[in-house]
Amino acid sequence: MSILGKLFGTSGKGGKPPTAQEAIHKLRETEEMLAKKQDFLEKKIDIELMTAKKNGTKNKRAALQALKRKKRYEKQLAQIDGTLSTIEFQREALENANTNTEVLKNMGFAAKAMKAAHENMDIDKVDDLMADITEQQEVAQEISDAISRPVGIGDDFDEDDLMAELEELEQEELDKNLLEIADTEDVPLPSVPSTSLPSRPAAKKKEEDEDDMADLEAWAAT
Repeated sequence: MSILGKLFGTSGKGGKPPTAQEAIHKLRETEEMLAKKQDFLEKKIDIELMTAKKNGTKNKRAALQALKRKKRYEKQLAQIDGTLSTIEFQREALENANTNTEVLKNMGFAAKAMKAAHENMDIDKVDDLMADITEQQEVAQEISDAISRPVGIGDDFDEDDLMAELEELEQEELDKNLLEIADTEDVPLPSVPSTSLPSRPAAKKKEEDEDDMADLEAWAAT
């Protein structure tokens, strides 16, 4: 079994290849495992560094051993960093490939749907259909024009005769109005009364004058 087969769980040539989603999942699991390994090595490096500092010149042998372990851990850490970079690059490439596959799959699905929609249609059929629509619109317009056009015996009358008759009716109405005005002027006005208004009796007037003079003389005597 190949290394890739062990990594992705295939069973050799006859095995079914993993899907993109399965491979991406496996790569992420590997990344998580290596990240934990990184944390462990970083802690070990810190411990060995503290041990070397603690012993220092007091115990050079122990200090040197601690520094050697520290170097070994740092080498492993550098290897893991490189491995993580490679796995991350592979995972991103696989994700992009999976995205492209899905896009192409959906585009193919849409193309099949469009082909099915146009299966019984071509440009000649479209032209014929548009020509039929235009023809029916013209027929409908002609029918509308025919329905809205006035019909009947009124169209047989001479317009000049109708205008002459209208002028005759207007003249008759004018003559009638003039006759009514003339009849109004012939009505006699009421005459002025010939008798004079009754005057006041002369005897009564004389009596009133005498009373006025008597009153005046009486006032003068006082």
